[in-house]
Amino acid sequence: MGINKTLYTGVAGLTAHGEALGVVGDNIANVNTTGYKAERAIFSDLLGRSMMAMNKPGSGVKLSKITRVFAQGTLLTTDSPTDLAINGKGFFVVNGSVAGRSGNFYSRAGQFQIDNSGTLVNPQGYNLQGYLVNSSGNLDNQLTDMTIADSVLPPNASTAVDLSANLDSTATVPAAFDAANPGTTSNFSTAMTVYDSLGNSHRVDVYFRKSGPNAWEWHALVDGGELTGGTAGVAEERAGGTLTFNEDGTLDSQAITTASDFDFTDAEQNQAIAFDFGDDIASGGTGLQGTTQYASASTIRSQEQDGFATGELAGVGVESDGSVMAVYSNGEQRFVGQVALATFKAEEELARAGDNLWAETQSSGDARIGFASTGAAGAITSGALEQSTVDLAGEFVNMISYQRGFQANSRTVTTADQLYQEVVNLKR
Repeated sequence: MGINKTLYTGVAGLTAHGEALGVVGDNIANVNTTGYKAERAIFSDLLGRSMMAMNKPGSGVKLSKITRVFAQGTLLTTDSPTDLAINGKGFFVVNGSVAGRSGNFYSRAGQFQIDNSGTLVNPQGYNLQGYLVNSSGNLDNQLTDMTIADSVLPPNASTAVDLSANLDSTATVPAAFDAANPGTTSNFSTAMTVYDSLGNSHRVDVYFRKSGPNAWEWHALVDGGELTGGTAGVAEERAGGTLTFNEDGTLDSQAITTASDFDFTDAEQNQAIAFDFGDDIASGGTGLQGTTQYASASTIRSQEQDGFATGELAGVGVESDGSVMAVYSNGEQRFVGQVALATFKAEEELARAGDNLWAETQSSGDARIGFASTGAAGAITSGALEQSTVDLAGEFVNMISYQRGFQANSRTVTTADQLYQEVVNLKR
Protein backbone atom coordinates (compact mmCIF):
# COMPACT_ATOMS: atom_id res chain seq x y z
CA MET A 1 0.00 0.00 0.00
CA GLY A 2 1.28 3.54 -0.87
CA ILE A 3 0.48 4.83 2.61
CA ASN A 4 2.85 2.32 4.15
CA LYS A 5 5.62 3.46 1.82
CA THR A 6 4.90 7.09 2.68
CA LEU A 7 5.31 6.23 6.36
CA TYR A 8 8.73 4.67 5.84
CA THR A 9 9.81 7.48 3.51
CA GLY A 10 9.14 9.93 6.32
CA VAL A 11 11.08 7.73 8.74
CA ALA A 12 14.03 7.73 6.32
CA GLY A 13 13.91 11.52 6.24
CA LEU A 14 13.80 11.70 10.04
CA THR A 15 16.80 9.37 10.29
CA ALA A 16 18.88 11.24 7.71
CA HIS A 17 18.19 14.69 9.13
CA GLY A 18 18.74 13.46 12.68
CA GLU A 19 22.17 12.14 11.67
CA ALA A 20 22.91 15.42 9.89
CA LEU A 21 22.09 17.29 13.10
CA GLY A 22 24.59 15.00 14.80
CA VAL A 23 27.25 16.17 12.31
CA VAL A 24 26.43 19.79 13.13
CA GLY A 25 26.58 19.05 16.85
CA ASP A 26 29.95 17.37 16.43
CA ASN A 27 31.32 20.38 14.56
CA ILE A 28 30.04 22.85 17.15
CA ALA A 29 31.41 20.73 19.99
CA ASN A 30 34.88 20.88 18.34
CA VAL A 31 34.89 24.60 17.62
CA ASN A 32 37.94 24.99 19.92
CA THR A 33 39.67 21.71 19.10
CA THR A 34 43.16 22.35 17.76
CA GLY A 35 43.57 21.23 14.15
CA TYR A 36 39.96 20.02 13.86
CA LYS A 37 38.55 19.88 10.34
CA ALA A 38 34.83 20.59 9.96
CA GLU A 39 32.65 17.79 8.57
CA ARG A 40 29.86 18.03 6.05
CA ALA A 41 26.73 15.85 5.69
CA ILE A 42 26.07 14.51 2.18
CA PHE A 43 22.50 13.42 1.39
CA SER A 44 21.44 11.07 -1.38
CA ASP A 45 18.04 9.87 -2.51
CA LEU A 46 16.72 6.33 -2.02
CA LEU A 47 14.97 4.46 -4.82
CA GLY A 48 13.85 1.18 -3.26
CA ARG A 49 12.68 0.06 -6.68
CA SER A 50 13.96 -0.91 -10.10
CA MET A 51 15.41 1.85 -12.22
CA MET A 52 13.05 0.66 -14.97
CA ALA A 53 10.04 1.74 -12.93
CA MET A 54 10.08 5.28 -14.25
CA ASN A 55 6.76 6.42 -12.79
CA LYS A 56 7.23 5.21 -9.22
CA PRO A 57 8.20 7.52 -6.34
CA GLY A 58 11.46 7.07 -4.45
CA SER A 59 11.85 5.76 -0.93
CA GLY A 60 13.17 8.89 0.71
CA VAL A 61 16.68 9.99 1.62
CA LYS A 62 19.76 8.76 3.41
CA LEU A 63 22.90 10.30 4.81
CA SER A 64 25.26 8.70 2.30
CA LYS A 65 28.55 10.13 3.52
CA ILE A 66 30.19 12.47 5.99
CA THR A 67 33.09 14.28 4.35
CA ARG A 68 35.88 16.34 5.89
CA VAL A 69 36.73 19.79 4.56
CA PHE A 70 40.50 20.08 4.82
CA ALA A 71 40.63 23.85 4.57
CA GLN A 72 43.50 25.79 6.14
CA GLY A 73 42.75 26.84 9.71
CA THR A 74 43.80 30.13 11.25
CA LEU A 75 47.20 30.04 12.99
CA LEU A 76 47.16 31.27 16.59
CA THR A 77 50.45 32.39 18.11
CA THR A 78 51.46 30.79 21.42
CA ASP A 79 54.31 31.14 23.91
CA SER A 80 55.69 27.62 23.42
CA PRO A 81 58.30 26.99 20.67
CA THR A 82 57.28 23.32 20.59
CA ASP A 83 53.75 24.24 19.53
CA LEU A 84 53.78 23.58 15.79
CA ALA A 85 51.34 24.46 13.03
CA ILE A 86 51.32 23.44 9.38
CA ASN A 87 50.69 26.25 6.91
CA GLY A 88 49.55 24.28 3.88
CA LYS A 89 48.99 20.60 3.26
CA GLY A 90 50.32 17.74 5.32
CA PHE A 91 50.05 16.02 8.68
CA PHE A 92 52.37 15.44 11.61
CA VAL A 93 53.27 11.78 12.00
CA VAL A 94 52.85 10.40 15.53
CA ASN A 95 53.37 6.88 16.80
CA GLY A 96 51.32 5.14 19.46
CA SER A 97 48.38 2.84 20.08
CA VAL A 98 44.71 3.66 19.43
CA ALA A 99 41.96 1.17 20.29
CA GLY A 100 44.39 -1.73 20.19
CA ARG A 101 45.96 -0.65 16.91
CA SER A 102 49.62 0.35 17.13
CA GLY A 103 51.58 2.27 14.52
CA ASN A 104 51.72 5.66 12.88
CA PHE A 105 48.81 8.06 12.95
CA TYR A 106 48.46 11.53 11.48
CA SER A 107 47.43 14.82 13.01
CA ARG A 108 47.13 18.54 12.34
CA ALA A 109 47.22 19.29 16.08
CA GLY A 110 50.77 20.36 16.91
CA GLN A 111 50.65 20.68 20.69
CA PHE A 112 53.97 19.01 21.50
CA GLN A 113 56.20 19.06 24.55
CA ILE A 114 59.40 17.34 25.68
CA ASP A 115 58.87 14.42 28.06
CA ASN A 116 61.34 13.10 30.65
CA SER A 117 63.12 10.98 28.03
CA GLY A 118 63.73 13.99 25.78
CA THR A 119 61.10 12.94 23.23
CA LEU A 120 58.61 15.34 21.65
CA VAL A 121 55.12 14.04 22.48
CA ASN A 122 51.56 15.32 22.13
CA PRO A 123 49.17 15.68 25.12
CA GLN A 124 47.99 12.08 24.69
CA GLY A 125 51.56 10.77 24.82
CA TYR A 126 52.01 9.89 21.15
CA ASN A 127 55.59 10.32 19.93
CA LEU A 128 56.28 12.81 17.15
CA GLN A 129 58.12 11.16 14.26
CA GLY A 130 61.04 12.47 12.26
CA TYR A 131 64.64 11.84 11.28
CA LEU A 132 67.53 12.15 13.74
CA VAL A 133 71.08 13.34 13.17
CA ASN A 134 73.68 10.57 13.50
CA SER A 135 77.18 10.79 14.95
CA SER A 136 78.49 11.97 11.56
CA GLY A 137 76.19 14.97 11.61
CA ASN A 138 73.93 13.64 8.85
CA LEU A 139 70.25 12.74 8.92
CA ASP A 140 69.45 9.04 9.18
CA ASN A 141 66.99 7.62 6.68
CA GLN A 142 64.95 5.82 9.33
CA LEU A 143 61.72 7.39 10.59
CA THR A 144 61.81 7.35 14.38
CA ASP A 145 60.80 9.22 17.57
CA MET A 146 61.98 12.85 17.65
CA THR A 147 64.29 12.72 20.67
CA ILE A 148 66.75 15.33 21.90
CA ALA A 149 69.20 12.94 23.52
CA ASP A 150 71.93 15.31 24.74
CA SER A 151 70.59 17.29 27.69
CA VAL A 152 74.14 18.48 28.44
CA LEU A 153 76.49 19.89 25.81
CA PRO A 154 80.15 19.17 26.71
CA PRO A 155 82.57 22.11 26.63
CA ASN A 156 84.72 22.84 23.62
CA ALA A 157 88.24 24.18 23.99
CA SER A 158 89.08 27.19 21.84
CA THR A 159 91.27 26.34 18.89
CA ALA A 160 90.77 29.28 16.54
CA VAL A 161 90.30 33.03 16.74
CA ASP A 162 89.19 35.12 13.75
CA LEU A 163 89.85 38.81 14.21
CA SER A 164 89.11 41.67 11.80
CA ALA A 165 90.32 45.19 12.54
CA ASN A 166 91.58 48.41 11.05
CA LEU A 167 94.97 49.58 12.27
CA ASP A 168 95.61 53.33 11.93
CA SER A 169 98.26 53.89 9.28
CA THR A 170 99.13 57.30 10.80
CA ALA A 171 100.12 55.78 14.15
CA THR A 172 103.71 56.32 15.36
CA VAL A 173 106.14 53.57 16.30
CA PRO A 174 106.32 53.18 20.12
CA ALA A 175 109.08 51.62 22.18
CA ALA A 176 109.76 47.92 21.92
CA PHE A 177 106.89 45.82 23.20
CA ASP A 178 107.09 44.95 26.88
CA ALA A 179 104.62 42.42 28.33
CA ALA A 180 105.05 44.07 31.72
CA ASN A 181 103.93 47.43 30.27
CA PRO A 182 101.77 46.53 27.28
CA GLY A 183 99.64 49.66 27.37
CA THR A 184 102.56 52.05 26.81
CA THR A 185 104.43 49.87 24.30
CA SER A 186 101.53 49.26 21.91
CA ASN A 187 99.16 51.34 19.78
CA PHE A 188 95.90 49.46 20.15
CA SER A 189 94.42 46.50 22.01
CA THR A 190 91.34 44.33 22.33
CA ALA A 191 90.20 41.69 24.82
CA MET A 192 88.39 38.41 24.20
CA THR A 193 87.27 35.33 26.08
CA VAL A 194 88.53 31.85 25.23
CA TYR A 195 87.79 28.47 26.83
CA ASP A 196 89.94 25.59 28.02
CA SER A 197 89.17 21.86 27.78
CA LEU A 198 87.10 21.98 31.00
CA GLY A 199 84.94 24.84 29.78
CA ASN A 200 86.57 27.45 32.01
CA SER A 201 86.68 30.92 30.48
CA HIS A 202 89.91 32.93 30.25
CA ARG A 203 90.62 36.47 29.18
CA VAL A 204 93.15 37.03 26.42
CA ASP A 205 94.37 40.54 25.63
CA VAL A 206 95.69 41.13 22.11
CA TYR A 207 97.98 44.14 21.68
CA PHE A 208 98.92 45.68 18.34
CA ARG A 209 102.20 47.60 17.93
CA LYS A 210 103.31 49.42 14.84
CA SER A 211 106.86 48.28 14.10
CA GLY A 212 107.55 50.26 10.92
CA PRO A 213 106.03 51.45 7.63
CA ASN A 214 103.16 49.08 6.75
CA ALA A 215 104.30 46.64 9.43
CA TRP A 216 102.68 45.67 12.74
CA GLU A 217 103.20 43.21 15.56
CA TRP A 218 100.52 41.50 17.61
CA HIS A 219 100.91 39.93 21.04
CA ALA A 220 98.37 37.72 22.89
CA LEU A 221 98.77 37.98 26.70
CA VAL A 222 97.19 36.03 29.57
CA ASP A 223 97.41 36.69 33.30
CA GLY A 224 99.90 34.24 34.79
CA GLY A 225 97.46 33.30 37.55
CA GLU A 226 95.45 31.36 34.93
CA LEU A 227 98.46 29.46 33.59
CA THR A 228 100.31 26.44 34.90
CA GLY A 229 103.39 27.69 36.72
CA GLY A 230 102.40 31.35 36.24
CA THR A 231 102.15 34.18 38.74
CA ALA A 232 98.91 36.03 39.31
CA GLY A 233 99.13 39.64 38.17
CA VAL A 234 102.04 38.98 35.83
CA ALA A 235 101.00 38.84 32.16
CA GLU A 236 102.61 36.24 29.92
CA GLU A 237 102.72 36.28 26.14
CA ARG A 238 101.33 33.01 24.77
CA ALA A 239 101.06 33.82 21.06
CA GLY A 240 102.36 36.51 18.73
CA GLY A 241 103.14 37.40 15.17
CA THR A 242 103.46 40.06 12.50
CA LEU A 243 101.17 41.69 9.94
CA THR A 244 102.42 43.25 6.73
CA PHE A 245 100.32 45.63 4.64
CA ASN A 246 100.54 47.01 1.13
CA GLU A 247 100.57 50.72 0.30
CA ASP A 248 96.82 50.60 -0.43
CA GLY A 249 96.09 49.34 3.10
CA THR A 250 95.37 45.72 2.15
CA LEU A 251 96.76 42.86 4.22
CA ASP A 252 99.72 41.39 2.35
CA SER A 253 100.83 38.66 4.77
CA GLN A 254 100.68 37.41 8.34
CA ALA A 255 103.23 35.33 10.18
CA ILE A 256 103.68 33.65 13.58
CA THR A 257 106.68 34.67 15.67
CA THR A 258 105.60 33.26 19.04
CA ALA A 259 104.22 29.72 18.94
CA SER A 260 100.75 29.36 20.45
CA ASP A 261 100.87 27.60 23.83
CA PHE A 262 98.06 28.21 26.33
CA ASP A 263 98.74 25.99 29.36
CA PHE A 264 95.66 26.83 31.41
CA THR A 265 95.63 25.56 35.00
CA ASP A 266 94.13 22.05 35.52
CA ALA A 267 93.08 21.86 31.86
CA GLU A 268 94.59 20.11 28.87
CA GLN A 269 98.14 21.37 28.42
CA ASN A 270 99.74 22.77 25.26
CA GLN A 271 96.40 24.15 24.08
CA ALA A 272 97.09 25.81 20.75
CA ILE A 273 94.87 28.64 19.49
CA ALA A 274 95.31 29.75 15.89
CA PHE A 275 94.90 33.49 15.26
CA ASP A 276 93.65 34.55 11.83
CA PHE A 277 93.51 38.23 10.87
CA GLY A 278 91.94 37.92 7.42
CA ASP A 279 92.45 36.85 3.82
CA ASP A 280 96.00 38.05 3.22
CA ILE A 281 97.22 38.26 -0.37
CA ALA A 282 100.13 35.90 0.27
CA SER A 283 97.62 33.13 1.01
CA GLY A 284 95.58 33.84 -2.13
CA GLY A 285 93.11 36.30 -0.66
CA THR A 286 92.14 39.85 -1.56
CA GLY A 287 93.59 41.46 1.55
CA LEU A 288 90.31 43.31 2.06
CA GLN A 289 88.15 40.77 3.95
CA GLY A 290 89.79 41.10 7.34
CA THR A 291 92.36 43.38 8.93
CA THR A 292 93.34 46.50 6.97
CA GLN A 293 95.57 49.54 7.48
CA TYR A 294 93.81 52.77 6.58
CA ALA A 295 94.25 56.32 7.81
CA SER A 296 91.43 56.15 10.33
CA ALA A 297 91.16 55.30 14.00
CA SER A 298 92.09 51.75 14.97
CA THR A 299 89.00 49.70 15.64
CA ILE A 300 87.78 46.12 15.90
CA ARG A 301 85.29 45.13 13.21
CA SER A 302 84.64 41.62 14.43
CA GLN A 303 86.19 38.89 16.55
CA GLU A 304 85.07 35.29 16.94
CA GLN A 305 86.39 32.16 18.60
CA ASP A 306 85.17 28.57 18.45
CA GLY A 307 85.21 27.56 22.13
CA PHE A 308 82.38 27.45 24.63
CA ALA A 309 81.55 26.36 28.17
CA THR A 310 79.35 23.40 29.06
CA GLY A 311 75.65 24.01 28.50
CA GLU A 312 72.35 22.61 29.73
CA LEU A 313 69.45 22.07 27.34
CA ALA A 314 67.39 25.26 27.59
CA GLY A 315 64.86 24.75 24.83
CA VAL A 316 64.07 23.58 21.36
CA GLY A 317 63.52 25.58 18.20
CA VAL A 318 61.89 24.35 15.00
CA GLU A 319 62.53 25.93 11.60
CA SER A 320 59.99 26.24 8.77
CA ASP A 321 61.39 23.12 7.08
CA GLY A 322 61.01 21.11 10.30
CA SER A 323 64.66 21.27 11.33
CA VAL A 324 64.88 20.83 15.10
CA MET A 325 67.52 22.90 16.88
CA ALA A 326 68.53 22.15 20.47
CA VAL A 327 69.24 25.41 22.29
CA TYR A 328 71.66 25.30 25.23
CA SER A 329 72.23 27.64 28.16
CA ASN A 330 75.66 28.66 26.83
CA GLY A 331 74.07 30.10 23.69
CA GLU A 332 75.05 27.20 21.43
CA GLN A 333 72.61 25.52 19.07
CA ARG A 334 72.78 22.05 17.57
CA PHE A 335 70.85 20.54 14.67
CA VAL A 336 69.41 17.33 16.13
CA GLY A 337 66.81 16.20 13.61
CA GLN A 338 63.99 17.08 11.25
CA VAL A 339 60.25 16.68 11.74
CA ALA A 340 58.49 14.54 9.13
CA LEU A 341 55.25 15.49 7.38
CA ALA A 342 52.89 13.12 5.59
CA THR A 343 50.69 13.91 2.61
CA PHE A 344 48.00 11.79 0.92
CA LYS A 345 46.50 11.60 -2.54
CA ALA A 346 42.99 11.66 -1.03
CA GLU A 347 43.22 13.15 2.45
CA GLU A 348 39.40 13.42 2.57
CA GLU A 349 39.29 9.62 2.78
CA LEU A 350 41.32 9.40 6.00
CA ALA A 351 39.52 7.78 8.93
CA ARG A 352 39.05 9.61 12.22
CA ALA A 353 40.78 7.79 15.05
CA GLY A 354 39.98 10.14 17.95
CA ASP A 355 42.43 12.26 19.97
CA ASN A 356 42.83 14.58 16.95
CA LEU A 357 44.29 11.67 14.99
CA TRP A 358 43.68 10.29 11.54
CA ALA A 359 44.42 6.84 10.18
CA GLU A 360 45.17 6.01 6.57
CA THR A 361 42.69 3.88 4.62
CA GLN A 362 42.79 2.09 1.31
CA SER A 363 40.82 4.97 -0.19
CA SER A 364 43.20 7.64 1.10
CA GLY A 365 46.29 5.93 -0.28
CA ASP A 366 49.53 5.35 1.52
CA ALA A 367 51.22 8.15 3.41
CA ARG A 368 53.89 10.00 1.44
CA ILE A 369 56.34 10.95 4.15
CA GLY A 370 58.88 13.71 3.61
CA PHE A 371 59.88 17.15 4.86
CA ALA A 372 58.03 20.43 5.23
CA SER A 373 58.24 22.92 2.36
CA THR A 374 59.01 20.15 -0.12
CA GLY A 375 56.63 18.67 -2.69
CA ALA A 376 53.01 19.13 -1.66
CA ALA A 377 53.81 19.60 2.03
CA GLY A 378 53.35 23.01 3.63
CA ALA A 379 55.69 24.90 5.94
CA ILE A 380 55.90 24.51 9.71
CA THR A 381 55.37 27.50 11.98
CA SER A 382 56.89 27.22 15.45
CA GLY A 383 55.12 28.83 18.39
CA ALA A 384 51.70 28.58 16.77
CA LEU A 385 48.69 26.24 16.61
CA GLU A 386 46.14 25.72 13.85
CA GLN A 387 42.62 26.50 14.95
CA SER A 388 39.46 24.55 14.17
CA THR A 389 37.94 25.24 10.74
CA VAL A 390 34.38 25.19 12.12
CA ASP A 391 32.35 28.22 11.01
CA LEU A 392 29.84 28.73 13.82
CA ALA A 393 27.56 30.96 11.78
CA GLY A 394 27.41 28.40 8.98
CA GLU A 395 26.80 25.57 11.43
CA PHE A 396 23.85 27.35 13.00
CA VAL A 397 22.35 27.93 9.55
CA ASN A 398 22.78 24.22 8.80
CA MET A 399 21.21 23.39 12.14
CA ILE A 400 18.12 25.43 11.25
CA SER A 401 17.92 23.82 7.83
CA TYR A 402 18.23 20.26 9.18
CA GLN A 403 15.78 21.03 11.98
CA ARG A 404 13.19 22.22 9.45
CA GLY A 405 13.83 19.14 7.35
CA PHE A 406 13.32 16.93 10.40
CA GLN A 407 10.09 18.73 11.28
CA ALA A 408 8.79 18.46 7.72
CA ASN A 409 9.51 14.72 7.59
CA SER A 410 7.75 14.28 10.91
CA ARG A 411 4.70 15.81 9.26
CA THR A 412 4.94 13.13 6.56
CA VAL A 413 4.86 10.45 9.26
CA THR A 414 1.92 12.19 11.01
CA THR A 415 -0.02 12.50 7.76
CA ALA A 416 0.56 8.84 6.89
CA ASP A 417 -0.67 7.91 10.37
CA GLN A 418 -3.81 9.98 9.88
CA LEU A 419 -4.45 8.24 6.55
CA TYR A 420 -4.12 4.87 8.24
CA GLN A 421 -6.66 6.04 10.79
CA GLU A 422 -9.07 6.94 8.00
CA VAL A 423 -8.65 3.47 6.50
CA VAL A 424 -9.41 1.89 9.88
CA ASN A 425 -12.49 4.08 10.21
CA LEU A 426 -13.90 2.67 6.92
CA LYS A 427 -14.95 -0.47 8.81
CA ARG A 428 -17.23 1.46 11.15
